[in-house]
Amino acid sequence: MSFRAAPLFLVFLLWFAGLGAAAQFAKIAVPFTWVRAAFPDYGSETGWLLSIVSLVGAVLGILAGDIVGRLGPKRVLLFGLVLGGIMSLWQAGLSSFALMLLARVIEGASHLAIVVAAPSLITQLSQPRYVGAAMTLWSTFFGVSFVFVAWAILPMMTPEDLPVLFFGHGVFLLAIGALALSFLPPVGCGFAPTHRGVLGVHMRAYASPRISAPGAGWLVYTLTFVSLLALLPDRLPPQHVEWAAGLMPLVSILVSLCFVPLLLRRLSSVSIVMLGFGLASMLVLSNFLFNQDVLFVVSLFGVLGLVQGASFSAVPEINKSPEDQALAYGVMAQAGNIGNLLGTPLLLLVSAQWGDNAMFLFIAAIYLIGVLMHRILSARRHAA
Repeated sequence: MSFRAAPLFLVFLLWFAGLGAAAQFAKIAVPFTWVRAAFPDYGSETGWLLSIVSLVGAVLGILAGDIVGRLGPKRVLLFGLVLGGIMSLWQAGLSSFALMLLARVIEGASHLAIVVAAPSLITQLSQPRYVGAAMTLWSTFFGVSFVFVAWAILPMMTPEDLPVLFFGHGVFLLAIGALALSFLPPVGCGFAPTHRGVLGVHMRAYASPRISAPGAGWLVYTLTFVSLLALLPDRLPPQHVEWAAGLMPLVSILVSLCFVPLLLRRLSSVSIVMLGFGLASMLVLSNFLFNQDVLFVVSLFGVLGLVQGASFSAVPEINKSPEDQALAYGVMAQAGNIGNLLGTPLLLLVSAQWGDNAMFLFIAAIYLIGVLMHRILSARRHAA
């Protein structure tokens, strides 16, 4: 099957690779009570089984973008899929906490390889007029994977089936890897980056208002998105908690898929991101003043869907070379993992010290900072 005959197939194949990468988090986070029961002697230390994957991305995100530039995204993607599949199969037979933690560290490298290489490939394989829509689809991979594991997979299982979940995930990643090997064309075979060394890679990426801009907004987004998924339902009336928790990511996904491609016909990706942050800040402030409860929660995650979809489409929009795009996706991976690591502890700290009202004001301020950062970086791009 040639690329020209099936570009849509390739985009969805890469999106399914993203679903597998997100499931590296979901398979631990969604059945977390089962995971804790599997390692009863470790208590709160089992939290590392989830967060250690983010730690790898937070440290090595930009370097992954550089490696994609040197080796080509197809090779890096295949490496990530095969490594992730092997690690998940290994985890299915593990009873040692130390070995499981080691497997999760290695799995962090797999996750990083997939989430940097796959969007780079989507950008290069999509026709220019469809890049924005393709990247909007890609932006939903995390939420869709969590919803699928929570609503479709887990209800069919029991706590004793946790190894089966890991085994099935491993088979899925290896199957996607086999399809990718068979159908992906040999595109992006490396482009010999001129910069060298860890420090040089980071300086080049963060000094560029084009490469760093999508990641700057993504840091703001991830500081609050996952943490609000965890914290907001408990602040709703008890009768609304269960359905609101499932509805929040779904609303974000639907807004991203349905509205971002339409808005991209009129607005730039960066403008849509700033619009999403601005609306989110207004909603948080209105909740602080009027306490809108369920309506606020649904609306907030809806406007955050604008940020979700447009942030990924901003990468090819403002970065034209494959090298810069790979580095920009690396910055997004690094920023996203830092945000996921720090977001929940930071909001809990503010809430514990100064109360929920202070937390909501802090969240509103974070979103306004997101608008300000994009304004500054946009001005730098136009001045260059």
